[in-house]
This record gives sequence, C-alpha cells and structure tokens, in this order.
Amino acid sequence: MKAPSWRYDKRKTAERGYGSRWQRARLMFLHKHPLCVMCQKQGRYELATVVDHIKPHNGDEILFWDHANWQSLCKPHHDSDKKLIEGGRERVTFDAEGRVKW
Repeated sequence: MKAPSWRYDKRKTAERGYGSRWQRARLMFLHKHPLCVMCQKQGRYELATVVDHIKPHNGDEILFWDHANWQSLCKPHHDSDKKLIEGGRERVTFDAEGRVKW
C-alpha cells in the first residue's frame, strides 16, 4: 500500500514543521535571496515571497532543513509552474549542485 502524500497531510502547518522556527528561517533566507529564481531565468526581477523546497522533502526533516534544497520563488511561480513540475507534467533536471534547471 502506498504511503499518503506529504502534500495532502491534513495536520496543521505547524505540526508539519512549518512553525515559528520555519518562519524565522524563511524570513532569513528571503532576506539573503530576495528575488524569484524563475523570474530571473526569464530576465525579470520580482521579489520572492515563498521559500520552496527544490526536491520535495516528503516529511524528511534533514531534507526539509537543508538550505541547499531551498529556493526563493514568487507566489505565482510557486503556485503554477512548480506545481506542474511536481505533478509530472514537465521533466525536472538538476544541475551539479542539485538545483532545478529551468
């Protein structure tokens, strides 16, 4: 039997690891990386509001807290393009550092 997806976990966000510690880490990351990486690839400069896990962590705390697995995205890119990729509608490739190639 397949394990339920982390994405559809019905627990509160804080119970899934997105509590005050995550909020502090998220703000620090956005301060250091303020621009959406997808917009930059398109030659645009938009402020990011979301810290995205490049490789889905699926509840793995080590991967969840790995800053090398984080990227800054604007909400539209996070909610549209990233969802398409994770939904398997687009092939995802990674560079030598493990970052998504767009």
